[in-house]
Amino acid sequence: MNCERIDEAIAAFPIETAVNGSLVEKSPYGNGHINDTFLLRCQAPGHHEKRFILQRMNRHIFKNPEQLMENMVHVTKYLRNSLICQGKDPDRGTLNVLQTRDGADWYLDGAQDYWRVFPFIEKSVCLEKVESEKDFYDSAVAFGNFQKMLADFPVSTLHEVIPNFHNTASRFRDFQKAVQEGDKERASLAEKEIAFALSRENEAGILTGLLAKGELPLRVTHNDTKLNNILFDADTHKALCIIDLDTVMPGLSLYDFGDSIRFGASTGAEDEQDLSKVELDLALFEAFTKGYLEGCAGSLTEKEVGLLPMGAKLMAYECGMRFLGDFLTGDHYFKIHRENHNLDRARTQFKLVADMESKWGEMIRIVQKYK
Repeated sequence: MNCERIDEAIAAFPIETAVNGSLVEKSPYGNGHINDTFLLRCQAPGHHEKRFILQRMNRHIFKNPEQLMENMVHVTKYLRNSLICQGKDPDRGTLNVLQTRDGADWYLDGAQDYWRVFPFIEKSVCLEKVESEKDFYDSAVAFGNFQKMLADFPVSTLHEVIPNFHNTASRFRDFQKAVQEGDKERASLAEKEIAFALSRENEAGILTGLLAKGELPLRVTHNDTKLNNILFDADTHKALCIIDLDTVMPGLSLYDFGDSIRFGASTGAEDEQDLSKVELDLALFEAFTKGYLEGCAGSLTEKEVGLLPMGAKLMAYECGMRFLGDFLTGDHYFKIHRENHNLDRARTQFKLVADMESKWGEMIRIVQKYK
């Protein structure tokens, strides 16, 4: 990244004015794969330090960055007002977008790249994996509370920044196309996995079909509810706020629930090659279900609650199809670090789906216990 480009973006925001100090350091930050992220460190009077996050948005992934930022600003302002009404700290309970010197929510540079700035939430940590049932439970309460706080948000005002992002029926059609048009040699390596995915076509459209019939409500959803998209208080380890709001848009609560289970309740890594290590941890599933429903605090419909297991299964199934489709068509979307990496990822997701099917009765029992 050209330093002049970064300096141009920094100059567009009143960072030093906000702290009545001076910028002393800028450096790459985090391990995200989509946007370019930098940590800005400012020195304020009295040796007080204030930090900010600067991001260049990936315009190849996010085709409509202005719509994305409109969604983010509307949602974070709504959350901020809700936190104030609840007597909570709005500077730690949600992301806050810093406006440019011209009063805009983003900066468009000379190369037509979009930049944004957030005040850094101090004394917070991010967990890359589930370290305990309590951590997973706390994350579930946070995601459930996010859903509850936005239950009355006018969802129709949000843009669909990535069309059909979590639409399993649409993803199935994309997968079929990948099978038809993809590399035949690669397909021969994945015959079993292709057959597994194709055999579950009837389930792909269950949730979107219910949405179309008005039996499931359209809600404000995060759409990337991994554990590492929550900030925890460094001292208390309590969940502070939900981050990475790029994919906030209209969707189904069941997919948000399911993505957390897919990522956090699996006993194996997402790219585990030894499939004997991959299964659904029912204790973690129960901890998350309990926390999520507590966080939602009755804001979900009875039908939504009853379909939570299906949300978990379909998210693993959908993700597996995406990994496998990318493998068949040359690994253009998901970054790979070894040969057949996306095939390995697909296999773990399909193993998780199969294990959920074998534990279906237990999953339903757990949901009924906490509804």
